Amino acid sequence: MKLLVKGGKIIDPANNFFQVADILVRDGKIAAVARNIEADNAEIIEAKGKLVMPGLIDMHVHLREPGLEAKETIATGTRAAAMGGFTAVACMPNTKPVVDNRALVEFIKSRAASEGAVHVFPIGAITKGSEGIELAEIGDMKLAGAVAVSDDGRPVMNAQVMRLAMQYAQMFDLPVISHCEDTSLVAEGVMHEGYHSTVFGLKGITSAAEEVMVARDIILAELTGARVHIAHVSTAGSVELIRMAKRKGIKVSAEATPHHFTLTDEAVGNYDTSTKVNPPLRGAGDVRAVKDGLRDGTIDVIATDHAPHTVEEKDVEYQYAPFGMVGLETAVGLAFRELVRPGILSVEELVMKISCNPARILGLNKGHLGRGADADITIVDPDLKETVDVNKFASKGKNSPFHGWELIGLPVVTVVGGRIVMRDRKLVL
Repeated sequence: MKLLVKGGKIIDPANNFFQVADILVRDGKIAAVARNIEADNAEIIEAKGKLVMPGLIDMHVHLREPGLEAKETIATGTRAAAMGGFTAVACMPNTKPVVDNRALVEFIKSRAASEGAVHVFPIGAITKGSEGIELAEIGDMKLAGAVAVSDDGRPVMNAQVMRLAMQYAQMFDLPVISHCEDTSLVAEGVMHEGYHSTVFGLKGITSAAEEVMVARDIILAELTGARVHIAHVSTAGSVELIRMAKRKGIKVSAEATPHHFTLTDEAVGNYDTSTKVNPPLRGAGDVRAVKDGLRDGTIDVIATDHAPHTVEEKDVEYQYAPFGMVGLETAVGLAFRELVRPGILSVEELVMKISCNPARILGLNKGHLGRGADADITIVDPDLKETVDVNKFASKGKNSPFHGWELIGLPVVTVVGGRIVMRDRKLVL
């Protein structure tokens, strides 16, 4: 099978290639990148005026399967990813049961192979049951295909357990993805602690709850030499801690979500439970700091933390709703609207943070468009506008505070392994 992408501007930072050209795909691999390619019997994708990127990778999603299929499944979650322009996702282990052993890693890979619309890379748990007490079989999960370990959703409160996890993961060259949250400081908070939590009458979560754990895990990373990735950075203090750690040469990387560089805690004012996320939406100064961290390279990755919940779970009083919002189908449009259009990031820098860097951190041979590479390609129309309608999401989750927002810069084609899975904003599976 042959596919020919014609006349788009190729954005391939890994190969330092930024020019209008064609891409020929043959048997799921990139066969050629050049101007004016001619190919008989190839399916043509006209990309003139559009941006052709290496397939986007979301290294932080919750697919909820096994056990929580009412919220999302591998089938629905990967279709949401395809609609969002993502050709690969890495899924967190806080399912039911928790992905803490080889069998469950193999289950996810098998289910993704049979039902998934995009590549799925499992992340294994750090501790058994994500209970923070006893290390999971990290080496066994690595052999089964896990690309990282994390207890995301539940922090590893015991510092000695985290130290041992870093030492163990380092033996297998696996990154440890840290959900930085001191639960004793969170108390019963449901939003950011500050002026707005007081006005809205909701219990607050101090920025220190995140920052003390970021500091701890940076210190442990320096001690062990392990690779540590800080998930969903939300505070100015965390950004500065990571910046200092990088200056010291500590092996730390970090990600930010679209909602943390777009919304402030003021958005909670209508008590829409879609705004209830963990870590919470922070203050305007924190949002500026996250954007600055993205601009100067302190924050390496944009990831969605896609966290679907059922309507029934979210349709309750604010304090009783679960934390989390969906993000796969709005991420690219928000990034263009909030980062590219204002000049905070160039398109090339955005591709680094949403494709090249996730591939590097997770050890995936992806994130580039060189000859012989897997034909994972995302095509974005930088001028296309669309109003978000959660009722049209491919995801089971509709818990997004961006309903009704106008986004600009949207994926129009998603190619996974040489197969078109989304075209003209419609799934074609």
